[in-house]
Amino acid sequence: MARKYAFRDSAQLYFVSFATVNWIDVFVRRQYSDIVVDSLRYCIEHKKLELYAWCIMSSHVHLIVSAPDGNLADIFRDMKRHTAKKILELIADDAQESRRYWMLWMFERAAERNSNNEHYQFWQQHNQPIELSTNEMRKQRLDYLHNNPVVSGAVDEPQHYLYSSCRDYCGGMGLLPVILLS
Repeated sequence: MARKYAFRDSAQLYFVSFATVNWIDVFVRRQYSDIVVDSLRYCIEHKKLELYAWCIMSSHVHLIVSAPDGNLADIFRDMKRHTAKKILELIADDAQESRRYWMLWMFERAAERNSNNEHYQFWQQHNQPIELSTNEMRKQRLDYLHNNPVVSGAVDEPQHYLYSSCRDYCGGMGLLPVILLS
């Protein structure tokens, strides 16, 4: 049976969203967001990921990506595995994390319901890639992605949000190298 959401051609542009299990607000702490940023940078430098736009929200990540010389499904599988392991280690080892026991309990409960996991499940299984086949779709998803922090109330202006590519699109320099969509 064909899946509605799938990477069919890694050379095409995709809007990809993935979230923590139960939409747990993990990325309210910079150290967890930085792990995702570092992992994206690694994928750009070593796995041929092309990043066009990105935004890390409190419980989920939005990206516009392609990988003409790579395999997006493999890249996301590896990136999600790596970030989950690193973030879970950081949560478990951080005595200052006030939500540590609750989060680990929630991630453990999610793993019990999924035979693919041994101890914890951090990310939801799916990525929901949507191929952006028209310029109208690209613009709509780019605007949605960059305005997500404004809609959530995190900032008043999208370019003020640190964990987003909006700064790059406004002439500044963001945390990650992006290829600007025209």
